[in-house]
Amino acid sequence: MRQRQHNRHLPPCVYQKHGAYYLVKGGKWKRLGDNLSQALAEYGRLHASPAGSMPALIEDALPFITRGRAENTKAQYLVAAKKLQLIMADFAPEQVTHKVVVQLRRGLADTPNMANRCLTVLRLVFDYALEEELLERNPCIGVKRLQEKKRDRLIDGTEFSKIYAHAPGRLQLMMELSYLTGQRLMDVVKIRRSDIKPEGIYFRQNKTDAQLIVAWTPQLRSAVDRAKALGGKVNAMTLFHTRNGSAPAYRTVYDQWVRACAAAGIEDTDLRDLRAMAATHAKAQGKDATALLGHASSTMTKRYLRDREVPIVEGPELDSIRQTQTGAQ
Repeated sequence: MRQRQHNRHLPPCVYQKHGAYYLVKGGKWKRLGDNLSQALAEYGRLHASPAGSMPALIEDALPFITRGRAENTKAQYLVAAKKLQLIMADFAPEQVTHKVVVQLRRGLADTPNMANRCLTVLRLVFDYALEEELLERNPCIGVKRLQEKKRDRLIDGTEFSKIYAHAPGRLQLMMELSYLTGQRLMDVVKIRRSDIKPEGIYFRQNKTDAQLIVAWTPQLRSAVDRAKALGGKVNAMTLFHTRNGSAPAYRTVYDQWVRACAAAGIEDTDLRDLRAMAATHAKAQGKDATALLGHASSTMTKRYLRDREVPIVEGPELDSIRQTQTGAQ
């Protein structure tokens, strides 16, 4: 089978086209869903595993370990779960020992982020098994996570402008609002029209449940007005929406971002970099970056911005050496 060059997060024979996901076999295209979560769930149903197998346990646990999670987190858990089902296809739950989990982690060491995500999902799966009295132990306990490289990437103004120039109109406005509000992109994508208040835009962060209002500025008002106009006459609850009135899916926005960055020739970018850029610039302008990010303490903000700002330092003056030399003479 030819190895994928793009969308390597998708299961075998699954492809995205025209905003939907399809299973392609024998030249036939079977629609799985409009977003990644639906597609993976349907893919799992079509490839149901034998009862009592590790893949079956993971499938049973998924509704419980994804319940109440943010959409992005849920999508990441589903991707990790499908990867685990492929890796552990020949295992029964009772065959998974501490040593097996360590070996799994070692096998994924080249991708620490994915390795840690798989460990998290596997631990939650076994927590579910314990609670349901299916097993008596969790083999993930005591298995340490891999060290992940701390991200210190800061997109500069020139890079932002280049990406912006190659982005579709809707993504351009999302980029503006993400920067102007300092919020996670999916919180921006899901701004409801009722969240647009006289004093500013109300946010209840999906990941942390933190609440704040970002006050109006002329630039923020302009971006919101243009976003309203972009929606046309579609009756929708959210500021950004698809033709059927629902908020755009994370994967759709992510794919547009990746294509815009590639077209602009800008590498090593992430949607989260817009939030870091906003907080860094806000702090440089004397504004409260902690409040903007919705963090409970400045310590959290410092961790988030760590290594994103290059300190400006001063060296000693040469006069001190000259004075010493003069005194010695």
